[in-house]
Amino acid sequence: MKIPDAPLDIESLDQEGRGIARRDGKAIFVEGALPGERVSVAVFRRKPTFELATAQTVHKAAASRVTPRCAYFGLCGGCALQHVDGPTQVAVKQRVLEDALRHIGKVRPEQMLSPIQGPAWGYRHRARFTVRHVPKKGGMLVGFHEKRSSYVADMTGCAVVPERISALLPRLRDVLGKLSIHRRVPQIELAVGDNADVLVFRILEPLSPADERLLADFADGHSVVVYLQPGGPDTAYPFHPPADRELYYALSEFDVRVYFRPTDFTQVNHAVNAVLVRRAIRLLDPQAGERIADLFPSRAAGRRWWRWKAARRSFSRRGPTRSATDLRTVSGSRSRICSSPTPGGSPSSVVSTAC
Repeated sequence: MKIPDAPLDIESLDQEGRGIARRDGKAIFVEGALPGERVSVAVFRRKPTFELATAQTVHKAAASRVTPRCAYFGLCGGCALQHVDGPTQVAVKQRVLEDALRHIGKVRPEQMLSPIQGPAWGYRHRARFTVRHVPKKGGMLVGFHEKRSSYVADMTGCAVVPERISALLPRLRDVLGKLSIHRRVPQIELAVGDNADVLVFRILEPLSPADERLLADFADGHSVVVYLQPGGPDTAYPFHPPADRELYYALSEFDVRVYFRPTDFTQVNHAVNAVLVRRAIRLLDPQAGERIADLFPSRAAGRRWWRWKAARRSFSRRGPTRSATDLRTVSGSRSRICSSPTPGGSPSSVVSTAC
């Protein structure tokens, strides 16, 4: 009879939210364990220098441990830290950043600003739901992958997307099950703007006329915009309503709207992003006549591309002028000047930087 291993004392968390313990000089990464806790674990992967495990019994709980709000936490692979209180989650992420700067970047910041915090629930304005037909579970599943699995979690709600979107999951399962191509819809991508909620249906075969009526009725009945994506991200187009309603999120403090396509990269947490922009502009201290551009790298279609959120932003001595135009997301290769027209008629432009 095998003698169970002694409980482990958790020392810290890694960047994926796993507790770190050590036994006989080997690091053990434990899902569901927190610093300061003593836990018994089940190992599911052994390597010469480390092991991966899950917490089975918590003998001594940390003060930061809370009851996860989501009924699917632990099964669904979408969240890793719901068993940790909010302030501790923020502290963990800041420590990950500090460690990356020190160990990877080989730099130490002269000053660390206080972390930006936002709503804990209903904040996620981007998501990609996997769709799968599983007769043994009653038909269609719409959700995230189960943890460490290619299976789709059997879920009827999600606490981190807006509540109105969470309530749509059972209805999506129902309408998908009625489509003639229900086995040929592998995913639905969510993109939430200030003016619309968009669901992008990835389709591997054309819809039948009956399918089209079903999706149109779904869009009208639940006040969402349905896009269809027959190929790569650039093939996504508005299906119903058919008019191309441009998504945007507003930075009202600066009289700016950031326009984007449903398949473009945007920050998932709009509330935190607004605070981040405000802080960045305050630190930049723009002067009269200066412009600010927000640049970020992205990968698309297996090649490295660069995307920019670029805007013509004029500043007077008292701050941004009221004539400032909108921002639009544009993309292109390295060392290229990107321009796109704005509603005011004048182009927004930015020059890429070499990285």
